[in-house]
Amino acid sequence: MALTLITGPVRSGKSRFAELLATQSALPVTYVATARPDPADLEWAERLSRHQERRPSGWQLIETARHDGSLPEVLTHCQPDQCVLVDSLGTWLADQMLPDDAHEGSLGTQSRLDKQTVQLLDSIRSCAAELILVGEETGWGVVPAYPMGRCFRDRLGKLQQDLAPLTQACYLVVSGYALDLKKLGISVNAPVASGP
Repeated sequence: MALTLITGPVRSGKSRFAELLATQSALPVTYVATARPDPADLEWAERLSRHQERRPSGWQLIETARHDGSLPEVLTHCQPDQCVLVDSLGTWLADQMLPDDAHEGSLGTQSRLDKQTVQLLDSIRSCAAELILVGEETGWGVVPAYPMGRCFRDRLGKLQQDLAPLTQACYLVVSGYALDLKKLGISVNAPVASGP
């Protein structure tokens, strides 16, 4: 498995860069869209439409929020002779944070999210395809004023920290430029050498 993680702030060029890498793979591409369409939100519909128009017509499309299967299930069934582009981890997580029913409390939500995150990480580790994941950096701005917003930000950051060590390349995209963090950065998770 070849795994690439692309992350960055909003409107940084993450998706365009991921699409470029998928095209350069020279493999058949499956685009996995994790966003949940909302016909009542015209701006969101326009945003999704721009993504669709930009993608090559020969790419297969799987929409996990439209019941094409859960993201872990989709990744488990990928073949080694394909490139799979998942856009994005943030919209996947937001969809998972929706309560299963009106009676689910915050503890139930946390437990369910823990289980779903473990399933996702396991499916990524076992995925046979060349895999490109797009994520978001949400903690660069104001701290959310409500608990669910803080939970989302913290969980997405932790998920991407857990994924980064598994990658062959981990790109930060800002202002249309991509930096490979694995080549430039020092992992904060690396063991610290002790003194003499």
